[in-house]
Amino acid sequence: MTPSGRFTIGELARRTGLPVKTIRFYSDEGLVPPTDRTAAGYRLYDVTALARLELVRTLRELGLALADIERVLGGASTVAELAKAHVAALDDRLRELRHRRAVLRAVANRESELEEVGLMNKLASMSDEERKRLVDEFWDEVTEGLDVDTEFYAWMRSAKPELPDDPSPQQLEAWIEFAELVSDAEFRALIRGMGEQQAQRREAGQDVDAFSWAQKQRWEDWHTRAQDLLDGGVSPQSAEGRALADEIVRASLGEADTSTWFVGAGVPEPVDGPEYRTWLAGQIDAGGDARAERYWQLLAIINGWPPIPSRVAATKWVVAAVRASA
Repeated sequence: MTPSGRFTIGELARRTGLPVKTIRFYSDEGLVPPTDRTAAGYRLYDVTALARLELVRTLRELGLALADIERVLGGASTVAELAKAHVAALDDRLRELRHRRAVLRAVANRESELEEVGLMNKLASMSDEERKRLVDEFWDEVTEGLDVDTEFYAWMRSAKPELPDDPSPQQLEAWIEFAELVSDAEFRALIRGMGEQQAQRREAGQDVDAFSWAQKQRWEDWHTRAQDLLDGGVSPQSAEGRALADEIVRASLGEADTSTWFVGAGVPEPVDGPEYRTWLAGQIDAGGDARAERYWQLLAIINGWPPIPSRVAATKWVVAAVRASA
């Protein structure tokens, strides 16, 4: 410090830890103008300039632009106003970074080829309306021209992916997988095949609407029991497996209207026996496809619903039990 209480630019650098070059730049930009100059023209700064330099350094460390700092120092804006605007900008940047991380993580996990990377980035960048439109197009295709239970399918269609404004990496990854799933031709064919079977039974006069809803609660119980037996190491070929298979077959035949039963294309007469049980096992197996279950599990992750536990293993156990009982 000079006798007059002034600091040279070198002394400012030592006190603040900033390079002389940086302080000179701030001074040239008018952010920290010199208080005075020596007879030789060297810049001198007072304690106010030192405090101003410390403020500039702090705001720069927080990522604020020089133009914004100049506005604050000039009184055109307050630090609080600037901070609020900067927080909003940082939030946008964090969302963008999370989006990139989700895409890159998906690429790494799937060991994706180059052409898949652009698709995943596009899927992750979709708007809410684009996401909903993709789901509507999926259900349009899998039900087009089919006489199905409109109430049931309207409920299925109503469940849309609703990503929050600030989704987690897991939600973004789930959306990418979900979008790929509903775009997959094989998955669309699977779901349409289920609808075609329902349409055939409706055409034959079967009350499949009542059948599907009546069976729902029973299947809740059957899945739970099958999972308990599976967890306990009980074989589908066991007496317990046979008992559960018999119950499922009886329930199926009990709700089958034999006067309107659709027979043909591999559908047997609704009479208990090896042929019917083998056919029924195939129907249960087709209806328990892991991809159909994954559809709802991914929606739960995206929308923040409670997790949907997998029933694939329990369904496979039931299928094996029914087949073994044939």
